[in-house]
Amino acid sequence: MKETIFSGIQPTGNLHIGNYLGAVKQFVEMQAEYNSIFCVVDYHSITEDFKPDEKREQILTTAAEYLACGIDPNEAVLFVQSDVRGHTELAWIFNCITPLSEMERMTQYKDKALRQKSNINMGLVDYPVLMAADILLYHADLVPVGEDQVQHIELTRKIVRKFNHKFGQYFKEPKVKLNQAARIMSLTMPDKKMSKSMGVKSYIALCDGPDLIREKISKAVTDTGKSKSKMGGGRNLLDLFNLFVGDSSISKKFEDDYKNGELQYAKFKPMLVNVIINSLKPIRQKRARLLQDKDYIIKVLAEGAKKVSLVADKTMNEVKKLVGLV
Repeated sequence: MKETIFSGIQPTGNLHIGNYLGAVKQFVEMQAEYNSIFCVVDYHSITEDFKPDEKREQILTTAAEYLACGIDPNEAVLFVQSDVRGHTELAWIFNCITPLSEMERMTQYKDKALRQKSNINMGLVDYPVLMAADILLYHADLVPVGEDQVQHIELTRKIVRKFNHKFGQYFKEPKVKLNQAARIMSLTMPDKKMSKSMGVKSYIALCDGPDLIREKISKAVTDTGKSKSKMGGGRNLLDLFNLFVGDSSISKKFEDDYKNGELQYAKFKPMLVNVIINSLKPIRQKRARLLQDKDYIIKVLAEGAKKVSLVADKTMNEVKKLVGLV
């Protein structure tokens, strides 16, 4: 019997190469090996500032980009979080057994609170509990995440132990499956993870055309002076080249030049540009085709929600009995 993996991604705009290389590419490679459940987590996305008239389009665009990257509805399930009511129902039950002190310790909450000081809402605090519900609703065995999400999975495991201790053995503790790709850093601030919140020049979106990719890479920060730390801009660009090419023999000369402080960015950057453009071209083309047929995207998401609802409804019925609600 296949193990179940669960992962969610927020619909907050176009996916970028950090999302692709750090997560979605691995999801595509894993989808046939596991019982794969991928969710567009729209409830999570409204903990940040958003425009209601744009949210639905963002949800459909995120789904289109998942499909364009290679997620296959015949191999995996793709659905929208808010289409399955069990996510919020289970989150509320978990809220009632999770100490507030646990939530206030979450690193991502502290980071996001600093970034959106005018909107420190309860959803921002409660985000990890909803994430736990997302995972446990489907009894996931593995959760593929980056290192920045490991703390949330550990909280999920603590919630499992608390629930089982209070109501009887039911949930199993999910395990972390660390994404193998290196963390993709910002083009403008290479000591920070690539993020749309840092401005359009800091990332390359999957839908960016050749001219825009060329412009962003040409202006990308490189190392200053003799600094060759892992967090340097030059190291980041080399990581991008290696991940897109996938052949260490091709990048060996660049790696040697970098280590010796002899990498010529005027020659290297154009090669990196071509590698990125050629790699993203089929994704960008398929994305455009999919967004011309939104009825198909809506159908895929509806069918996905129908499939997972069978599991989610069963889980909630059993949980409610254990808790004494039915």
